Amino acid sequence: MITIIMGSESDLKIAEKGAPLLKEFGIPFEVRVASAHRTPELVEEIMKNSQAKVFIAIAGLAAHLPGVVAALTTKPVIAVPVESKLDGMDALLSCVQMPPGIPTATVGIDRGDNAAILAAEIIAISDEEVSKKLVEFREKQKEKVIKSDEKVRNLF
Repeated sequence: MITIIMGSESDLKIAEKGAPLLKEFGIPFEVRVASAHRTPELVEEIMKNSQAKVFIAIAGLAAHLPGVVAALTTKPVIAVPVESKLDGMDALLSCVQMPPGIPTATVGIDRGDNAAILAAEIIAISDEEVSKKLVEFREKQKEKVIKSDEKVRNLF
């Protein structure tokens, strides 16, 4: 089980990049909206009641949500900074510059898809089915690149 927490509904487009991958890998997940600043009690309630093995926290601007989520659990937290102001650099730096002892794994700006894949890789450590699906996923990616290479080579 994975819990995806977004700072606001406007972050849904980022969660939508990862949700289909989690479905493909057969990993149950839930998606919630909770603000570290406007609804800290809700963030705390979600964290207390979640059965997730991994958390994905999506946030823009000051992007405090991933750090707050990480402060409330010892389970892995994957931060997804969102491009909203300053080309997303403000959010990226907020996610990667965590204080000692409260880490988040941070993927690239707007990379909800990579967050889902990283979460699946964490789950796959103890779930053979997810591990097999990740191997299949990587093989499909490889095949896409090979087909693209063939297509481009044949253009000239």
